[in-house]
Amino acid sequence: MSITAFGEWLYATPVSTAIRETTWIIPNIQTVHILAIAVVVGSALLTELRLAGVIATDRPEADVLRRYLPWMKVALVVLLLTGTVLIVAEPGRTLGNTLFWIKMALVAGASLVTLKARKSLLRTGDTMAGEVVPEASRSLAWLMVIIWCAVIFCGRFIAYT
Repeated sequence: MSITAFGEWLYATPVSTAIRETTWIIPNIQTVHILAIAVVVGSALLTELRLAGVIATDRPEADVLRRYLPWMKVALVVLLLTGTVLIVAEPGRTLGNTLFWIKMALVAGASLVTLKARKSLLRTGDTMAGEVVPEASRSLAWLMVIIWCAVIFCGRFIAYT
């Protein structure tokens, strides 16, 4: 079954129809989705900018990560749930959209790097406040900032493609 055929089938289901025809569901789900995006990206930017040595340099890296990683985890779950509802409601708008798949790949990659690779800093979290961050870590931090900004861009422009 192709993505287009799956999208057409999903669109015709009673669940999809009910979500679309209940006027308050989609705006409320979109609101929660956008708030969750703000939490994920805000937390990611704060942690990555710390790792880049731009902000909170008076705090150890591990402290900043410990503070924001739990928020990111919860917000990613909320994004998954609300995003699924939005896809079920309008599968043709998303499933056949290249920007949607780029966004999904970027979110998956950035989430894995942030939640897994950065956890190694928590295990070796003996860095002191103000300590110089290795150049490779700084470069990765800036790359992650760019990727999270690209996620926002892709998500915003899904509606226009």
